Amino acid sequence: MFRSPAFDRWRPEIPGEDTLPKNRWLLRLVTRVHRSIYIASGGTIGGRLLWIRVLLLHNIGRKTGLLRKTPLLYVEDGPDWVIVASNGGADHHPAWLHNLADRPKARIQVGRTEVEVTWRKATPSECERLWPKLTRAYPFYPAYRRKAKREIPLVVLERAA
Repeated sequence: MFRSPAFDRWRPEIPGEDTLPKNRWLLRLVTRVHRSIYIASGGTIGGRLLWIRVLLLHNIGRKTGLLRKTPLLYVEDGPDWVIVASNGGADHHPAWLHNLADRPKARIQVGRTEVEVTWRKATPSECERLWPKLTRAYPFYPAYRRKAKREIPLVVLERAA
């Protein structure tokens, strides 16, 4: 994979606890703006934030029955996509994980491409192999794992048959 010289200048060192987002309202606002731009541009803008790759998870809210579109960081693992249910290091799982638990299938948008997927939690051996890859892609994950009082699940998204 090609990496420009600017990559290492912009990529922060692995942060400590003091750099975790403290204003969840700000994180929600940034997420809403990002999602809107991603959708409005048809996936042309928003699929990358500097070096970070972002997909949109389309799933149905388990309580509301409404379509939810959540921007999530991901890494590719062969033909699959791996997302992390970190919820910013919070002590509870993100809503999108609970929504997925109610339905075996979802849709993702990766750039301009939409794909029907099924999901599953990564096995312990997959987690051992994937966590280093994820922390290279997004350096906040180790701090999230230290902060959370729960095991942070990795979710593997596979193309639906």
